[in-house]
Formats: sequence, structure tokens, C-alpha cells
Amino acid sequence: MNVTAFNGSPRREGNTYHAIKLVADELEREGIQVEIIHVGHKAIRGCTACGICGKNRDERCSFDDAVNGWIQKMKAADGIILGSPVYYAGINGTMKAFLDRAFFTASASGGLFRHKVGAAVAAVRRTGGIPAIEQMHKYFTISEMPVATSNYWNVVHGGSPGEVLADDEGVQIMQVLGRNMAWLMKLMENGRGRVPEPGQVRKVYTNFVR
Repeated sequence: MNVTAFNGSPRREGNTYHAIKLVADELEREGIQVEIIHVGHKAIRGCTACGICGKNRDERCSFDDAVNGWIQKMKAADGIILGSPVYYAGINGTMKAFLDRAFFTASASGGLFRHKVGAAVAAVRRTGGIPAIEQMHKYFTISEMPVATSNYWNVVHGGSPGEVLADDEGVQIMQVLGRNMAWLMKLMENGRGRVPEPGQVRKVYTNFVR
């Protein structure tokens, strides 16, 4: 089994990276491979609602950039980790642009991420981490992805790069998250073929304005 993780911070090895790495270390101890991809330093434009991904259903966003390759990495993975620094009590703009395009394309292409295990982590200096986690979780839950949890909200605290490693509770939260994610992934892997998966349904869209 394998997990693809995305570091949404502009800093390659800042606190967001360290949060992801703590989770990844636990997964690797359980025999699960993890690839960490640095997203936060890229120039990624947001979704323009062109709808081409839904018309073509070719698993590609109309913008030909790194996002299309990342979509395929997520499709091939058994689990997905999203990590972001906290900007104004939410995820940063580059991460949101990436997630909007990747998850919309995956949905429009037939639900590419359905039933993969998701986990989200946020690194923050002081506060705003919980809204950022909830924001990332929404990408999972609308995609029919089970979400791994820990023994507290998945937030670590620190200012300068690496400072989160001194947040003892935050470190434990990430470690428990990694162990729980591995357990959930193994349950799902062992259950395939034994417990039938619920069938995928065609999405019903309702507009409230008549």
C-alpha cells in the first residue's frame, strides 16, 4: 500500500513538512510507502469553472500543469495526506487552487478518489488550525473518502521551521493519526473482496432557486 502526501507550505521543510513527516514515519513503520510532494512553492492558478474536465472525462484539468500529474498520483494511491500552513484561519491560496482543481477533476472523471483514506494536518503559529483542518476534510468527505482521526484535532503549533517538534502534544497527535490511518487502510484492504463495497450512484443536483 502507498500514500501520497502534499505539502502546501511555500517552505519545503517548514512546520507543515514536519507535521506530514511525523504521520509518514508511522505509516512507514507499518509497511506503507509514503511520497511527499511539495506543492506550496508552485505557481498554480485556480479553477475557472470551464467544465472541460467534466465534458472530456479524461482525468485531466484543462490547464496543462503539474496538477494533472498529481491527480494521477492520488488516483494510484491507497491514501492521501493533505498538509497546509494556516493563512487567515484557513489553508493557503496555492493549496486551495490545487485542491479545487484536483478534486473537481477527480469527481467529474467518475470519482477517482472514492474510498481512499484521507488525512489532513495543519501547522499554525497560534490559532486558526481547526478551520483549516475542516476545510481540507471537506474535500475528502464530498469525495466519499473515509477520514482518519487522532486523539485531538490534527494541528501542530510552532513559528520558525522545526519548532513544531517541541510541541509534545502536537507530535503525539500526528503519530496517533499515522497509526490510525495505517490501521484504517489495512482494514479496508483486508475487507475488499469479503465485504461488498456500496455501489456508486449518479449524483443528484438540485438548485434551490426556481
